[in-house]
Amino acid sequence: MIKHENIEKNLPLMVVLIVIALSWAGLAEIVPLFFDKNTQQPAEGLKPLTALQVEGRDIYMREGCAVCHTQMVRPFRAETERYGPPSTSGEHVYEHPFLWGSKRTGPDLARVGGRYSDEWHRAHLYNPRDVVPESVMPSYPWLFEDKVDGRDTPNKLKALRMVGVPYTDEDIEGAKDAVDGVTEIEALVAYLQQLGTVVTKR
Repeated sequence: MIKHENIEKNLPLMVVLIVIALSWAGLAEIVPLFFDKNTQQPAEGLKPLTALQVEGRDIYMREGCAVCHTQMVRPFRAETERYGPPSTSGEHVYEHPFLWGSKRTGPDLARVGGRYSDEWHRAHLYNPRDVVPESVMPSYPWLFEDKVDGRDTPNKLKALRMVGVPYTDEDIEGAKDAVDGVTEIEALVAYLQQLGTVVTKR
């Protein structure tokens, strides 16, 4: 039998044993999730993002919003009292990639949909300190001038359909017209206004 101190002194052996332990632990934690319906089925009432919301989500990612804002309410009282019900995997089955995040320079946005008006979001994104004086968030004035180019929107929806998002042919065919000429601020606000609404309206 190998003594513990012999393992600690034998680096290659210790590395092999660590890899084996982590592999088994990973299998025990991850494999059951593939067979758990709660992690695979969409939440009741969940619908794919509209073409405009998909473009808004891309703007959200491009501007690095997920770096400072999480989209995952953990099941702790301090979080649920502030942000709302804990996040569930069924809410995120159509998200590719997930935008859960890990740092909260700003508040969690998982339940922000419908909490503020479109006008509030516009003012906040144009100059955050106009509505939140202590905010350290940067301003995004270019979103009010730049327009969404819908040429790639159908391809984005096709790619999402390939990974399981149930877009129809009609959704894809109408995607370009749905976003052409729309300002980026409109798309971003449309994305923000749907966050968490499936859970909060149930």
